[in-house]
Amino acid sequence: MKKLHSTLLLLLAFILCGDALYAQKMTVKNLEKYDTQWIHFGFLLGINNADFKVTRSDTLYKSDSALVVTPDGQTGFNLGIVTNLHLGNNFDLRFTPTLSFCQRNLNYQIIDGKKKQSEVIKIVESTFIQFPLDLKFKSNRINNYRMYVTGGVAYLYDLVSQAKVTNDEQIVKLKKSDYGYSIGFGFDFYMPLFKFSPEIKMFQGIPNTLAADRAVYTTSLSSLKTRLFSFTLTFE
Repeated sequence: MKKLHSTLLLLLAFILCGDALYAQKMTVKNLEKYDTQWIHFGFLLGINNADFKVTRSDTLYKSDSALVVTPDGQTGFNLGIVTNLHLGNNFDLRFTPTLSFCQRNLNYQIIDGKKKQSEVIKIVESTFIQFPLDLKFKSNRINNYRMYVTGGVAYLYDLVSQAKVTNDEQIVKLKKSDYGYSIGFGFDFYMPLFKFSPEIKMFQGIPNTLAADRAVYTTSLSSLKTRLFSFTLTFE
């Protein structure tokens, strides 16, 4: 996390220095009136890597069966729509409701009554509807591109949550709702007919999403917090 924060700060400094160095070389060619419009719409496509921040319970260390639990992030994909409100030359407010298909694995090291160790993998699938609200800080436009950083908050709702499933000790149950904060950076490229933006973004959930249950795979854990990294291509 500290490394990511440092990277974003360095990028912000580079943006500010770049404005001063290249201000006199700006030659706007494509979509010259694009940034005079107060609102824009578009869509996004991307891939994600979902993961957990795991806190193990005290019972794990006292257990005769479960020894270690480690998360294993998997790749999924995103698709969404974009509403961008122009606040000024260097700031936008963005609302980007997104459908994200995610998978996260939990690897359990198990020891049985004969002291034989084995691995059990529990697959946790989620289909999130995300409602992110981000503030976007942009550099001044240089020819046909800008650099930018984003920061904001998001609410997530899991459409396939199994929190209410009963009598099944083989699953790890997650709550339907989640929320947290996000940071990211990217580039705006002004094409002849549209604006194209590749972006890298990280979401960190705040609450514990682990649903209360007495199953052995759940009691080994104290909390699970969502981490979601995404790479998206936006077309506006």
